[in-house]
Amino acid sequence: MAFQLSDINAAVRRDPVGFMEECDQGYQDKISQAADQICENMKKSPVVLLSGPSGSGKTTTAEKLGRELERRGVRTHAVSMDDYYIRPDPAHTPRTPDGAVDYESPEMMDLKLLDEHFAKLTKGEWILVPKFEFARQMRNDSRGTPLRLSKDEVAIFEGIHALNTQLTSRHPDATRLYISARSDILDETGALLFKRTWLRLTRRAVRDYNFRGTDISGTLDMWANVRRGEKLYISPYKDTAHIKFDSALAYETSVMACYAKPIMAAVPEENQRRCELLELVSAFAGLPPIYPLGAPPFPINQFYWFLNGRAGP
Repeated sequence: MAFQLSDINAAVRRDPVGFMEECDQGYQDKISQAADQICENMKKSPVVLLSGPSGSGKTTTAEKLGRELERRGVRTHAVSMDDYYIRPDPAHTPRTPDGAVDYESPEMMDLKLLDEHFAKLTKGEWILVPKFEFARQMRNDSRGTPLRLSKDEVAIFEGIHALNTQLTSRHPDATRLYISARSDILDETGALLFKRTWLRLTRRAVRDYNFRGTDISGTLDMWANVRRGEKLYISPYKDTAHIKFDSALAYETSVMACYAKPIMAAVPEENQRRCELLELVSAFAGLPPIYPLGAPPFPINQFYWFLNGRAGP
């Protein structure tokens, strides 16, 4: 699907805060539908698998699902599959075409341990959710979290490889969800104004800059391999999901420009992807701006948390 610029313009002129609240409610409706599916499937499996590419909103969606399920009396445990990474072995680590470590590959995950944990949770047995320390590039079991699921509990495992058939083929009863920003923005002539992949890149750039200490050059350097990994390891499995989410919000790009434009416009001239990035930045000019300080209490609170992979208040 695609958003129409004329519709966005009209909504922003009419009532920008109301427009954002309407979009947020639409996303909450999707959360409610997913919760329905999870509750219906709980007797078969207490395991929920949530996948999507970088910048899709996996972590925030997992948190929102948790709150919705808790409201229904279902206790929820969110588990990041990033903690199931394994320590890179120089001799056997998967590599990208240019020889770098391929952190997007499922071979970087402890798939055997995940398989074991899914089986034990389904049987009501204890597991120790590992803790991977990225700074040290190793797992620290002393920081692991014990977990066992009772009758009215589920575990949401979120990660880019959650729908990989190396895992799901052995656990076909798990509830499977896929999320990505799937809506372009079209101008009044029907021409493409803002690509859906630009939205995810923008989200990641804002998150990296504000929370990971990575400037736009660093984000762009990783982005090519991130996109390569999506095509190889994530997109092929999206159609196995019980529910697909479009995480794009119609107002999002208008607000995003306030955070992203100065970060992205600072891309160095020598960066190989500078031209594409500046094309993205120029596309912001075609959208009606929504300023964060415009109308307190401002829904940007929820939106800003959404950008950075965290749950809102």
